[in-house]
Amino acid sequence: MKKVLIIEDDAIVTHVYRTSLEKQGYEAESCNDGQSGLDRVQEYNPDAILLDLMLPGLNGIDLLRNIRNQNAFTFLPIIVLTNAYVPNMIQQAFSAGATQVFNKAAMTPQHLAESLDQLLHSGKPIRAVTPAVVPPTVPLSWEQPGSPPPPCNLGWHDHDLTPPPPPAAVAGDRKTNEIELDFEAEVRQAFVDAHRETLVVLRKLVRGVMEAADPAAREPLLVDLYRKVHALVGSAGFVGFAEIAQLASVLEALLKELMDQPKTVSDSTLRSVANAVEFVGELFRDSRARSAELPPAKILIVDDESLSRRAIVFALSKAHLNYQGTDVADPAVALELAKESRFDLIFLDVQMPGTNGFDLCSRIRQTTLNAATPIIFVTSLSDFKSRAKSTLSGGSDLIAKPFLFVELALKAIMILVRSRLNPKRKAA
Repeated sequence: MKKVLIIEDDAIVTHVYRTSLEKQGYEAESCNDGQSGLDRVQEYNPDAILLDLMLPGLNGIDLLRNIRNQNAFTFLPIIVLTNAYVPNMIQQAFSAGATQVFNKAAMTPQHLAESLDQLLHSGKPIRAVTPAVVPPTVPLSWEQPGSPPPPCNLGWHDHDLTPPPPPAAVAGDRKTNEIELDFEAEVRQAFVDAHRETLVVLRKLVRGVMEAADPAAREPLLVDLYRKVHALVGSAGFVGFAEIAQLASVLEALLKELMDQPKTVSDSTLRSVANAVEFVGELFRDSRARSAELPPAKILIVDDESLSRRAIVFALSKAHLNYQGTDVADPAVALELAKESRFDLIFLDVQMPGTNGFDLCSRIRQTTLNAATPIIFVTSLSDFKSRAKSTLSGGSDLIAKPFLFVELALKAIMILVRSRLNPKRKAA
């Protein structure tokens, strides 16, 4: 029997991984921090390791390097799970010695079993460092608020982090569909039960972050909130709650941004965090497992500055959304488009020649096709008066320039997922 060592600090995530592996015929043990994981590797001598990068004490990257520095584990398969919205961590994992890196929010029991089967039973030599496509190092500059986006996706694509399709021979050997369905129902119910208390904790932490007197008081609360959301991503994706996993994954990336760059903490970003946590609660109440793949969304972007339009397009690409984008500079052209086509989401600048964004929003609200379409203002005007005018004109939300790409992505995902839950829901 092949042995798998799980190195993961969240008990809920560890439980669902371990249960799934044992159902698939593997022997599994777990460690909840980096140092104990390093010690156990030498004692347990596993056939493969499943590793989360966010660990207390010795972090996942340093743990990887320590394992690879030992000759006995040069070719040991190590599967790393991380956040697809933080590409620099993906690069670091490959450089440190990961065999495969997968998007934690998209990993399922089937994907994990197929990956292990490929690595342990295919008879092919295991490469210790990188697969065929390695995401390049991502310059930190494009993560800064308001900085121009790169001209492309930097050479790596969504499919680089997508688990491989099932080999036909392996798929036929799986246990019966009835047993699989029973197991899926069991772990999903366990997930919902376990995370009822998690939501209470998340809300309490959000209140603490928003009420913190200064950055020093806010920092430990942000870290704790980040770790809780990080654990939610892994368990939600693994048990089939793909919408919760996708939303929590982008929220995790936003929280990491706020921790790494405290100056990005603002009323806007904190409101986005709070709204995301409340929406996670809505998704729990709905409690149905669905595919993460949203129907293609039609999005209209209106801004007279080409750089601002490019920034919004790039932010949406970071959300891995399936969408058709139309960006225009002229408010008059935008109004005609709104009369002719129904959009799922509209982004508006305020200060534009001819017709300002507030007036354009009011006119769009008078159209037949987009009277209820969510409209987000993206503007340098963030004072109370401007926020009030955005609401009175029919706007759904407002993001201040310069904005964080991941914050805009988070808002877009929340709106589109909410539309899927209730297509008849009117704009806020």
